[in-house]
Amino acid sequence: MDLFSNQIEPNQNLLPKDGVVNYFGPILNQPEADHYFHQLLDTIPWENDVLVMFGKRIETKRKVAWFGDKPFAYTYSNSTKRALYWTPELLELKQLTEKLTTTTYNSCLLNLYHSGEEGMGWHSDDEKELQPNGAIASLSFGAERQFVFKHKTTNEKVALVLDHGSLLVMKGETQNFWQHRLPPTKKVTSPRINLTFRTITTENLAE
Repeated sequence: MDLFSNQIEPNQNLLPKDGVVNYFGPILNQPEADHYFHQLLDTIPWENDVLVMFGKRIETKRKVAWFGDKPFAYTYSNSTKRALYWTPELLELKQLTEKLTTTTYNSCLLNLYHSGEEGMGWHSDDEKELQPNGAIASLSFGAERQFVFKHKTTNEKVALVLDHGSLLVMKGETQNFWQHRLPPTKKVTSPRINLTFRTITTENLAE
């Protein structure tokens, strides 16, 4: 596994091939990042994620929320969600992210991990509702966590640590060739909030 230090230029591609991942590092100063972390923690209507796997309904300890320009329908792990409308804080973060990435987004999936013991297994963000090869911008707040990519064919791995208030962008063919995960760890005892700004295609608009 290649473990990068976080001294990375925003225009540097972290992947050796078959996709593009750029890490901007912290895009907010410490007080700003702390402010958004606490606002999101206290004001977002967090709910336990519900997945359907092998016909069984599974409720995760990790909590989620889904926001967007309109009540988009979004399905993953056989569970469909409807987007809520943006909060003021989410709109501010969306506009900042769009400015830095020169890309527009119309939706955002939020995840709340209460401690390092909660993580995410290997997966690709390749749901049918998403814009093909569209950029996915990931904002992190709270506990610093390791984030790992694995090539679907060669099993090459690339890892880095996501800082408090940092931005990572996945684009191009990344989701076609790579999986990613947030490994669980007992070394982290504090919570982390992750925002992934995405683009849902117009045919998936809810009536």
